[in-house]
Amino acid sequence: MSEPAPPNAAPPSITRRWLVALVLSLLIAAGFAYLLHLGALPVVPPREAFAHVAWWTVGAYSLIWLTALLVRSYRWKWLLEPIAPVTTSRLMSVSLISMGALVVLPLRMGEVVRPTMIRGPKLSAWAATGTVAAERVIDGLVICLLLFAGLLVAQPLDPLPDHIGDLRIPVALVPRGTYIALGLFAVAFLLMALFYFGRERVRRAVLRVLGSVSPRLSAWVAAKVDGVATGLSFLPRARSISPFVAATVLYWWLNAAGVWLISRGADIPLTLPQSMVLVGVLALGVLVPNAPGYFGTFQLSLYAGFAMYKAPGLVVERASVVIFLIYLVQILGTLLLAAVGLWWFQRASRSESHAERASA
Repeated sequence: MSEPAPPNAAPPSITRRWLVALVLSLLIAAGFAYLLHLGALPVVPPREAFAHVAWWTVGAYSLIWLTALLVRSYRWKWLLEPIAPVTTSRLMSVSLISMGALVVLPLRMGEVVRPTMIRGPKLSAWAATGTVAAERVIDGLVICLLLFAGLLVAQPLDPLPDHIGDLRIPVALVPRGTYIALGLFAVAFLLMALFYFGRERVRRAVLRVLGSVSPRLSAWVAAKVDGVATGLSFLPRARSISPFVAATVLYWWLNAAGVWLISRGADIPLTLPQSMVLVGVLALGVLVPNAPGYFGTFQLSLYAGFAMYKAPGLVVERASVVIFLIYLVQILGTLLLAAVGLWWFQRASRSESHAERASA
């Protein structure tokens, strides 16, 4: 007779899904590692490649990156405000933890952390999910617009190379992919707005279509539709969406300024518009589900960005140093702030528990 599973054990189906996702993400990482090796694109440059690095720029870039993460974390406040008040400590700690989860967990599974941890008596997980989805759409639209502007201003190589390293991947795919992504995010934003302002029609359609199959299911789905729509309550509020968009632009410009600085420190200078292009290509590259630590898509995206503006020899020799340093700073910096966020969250939770017991 088999023993019952421990009460806190994850259901086998959930465990199996996580294992499948982990194995799949590791296969993706192995595939990218092979691809980078095939293209002679170093993941870790040789020691002598760091000889000309101005190390103070690495420290300055680290401070810029950490500042950008704090801006990114705090801006969520303006999406949540129309739904329910959230303390700064809870907001920041959950945001920082979720960014660490995105680095550690495979296939962007860390996206579920924020709505799960931030929910409360007046804020459902589905409403929080609506804000997270909206954030992703606005993020994508803003960075695509900045990337598009960068492509218009920055002067690329002419003609663009038909390879990245030894990989027969035409660099012309970068601007083409930008135009496609810009169109997709513009459509996504339009659909999001139509969904919010027509949420009552969507709810009635769900009840009508699913009601004939299962009234209980239709009521459940309709409730979730209402929850997600509630998460988009910031859309008609200028005092919510305006500061959020401003903080989003600031976040991406901080990223571009950091890339501009660290590239100069590694003796492969870029202009600010070129740096914005690199940041935009990287943002779109890591947006898709990928391996833990964004491994592979991170490196290949930056190599593609550099290949637009620098000769192939410089891309392999000097840009590889910049890519390695950016990757190291971003991953370690994100995990460091996630650890701070976890400590902050636990401390805030204990304070809230003491306050509840005192008022009981």
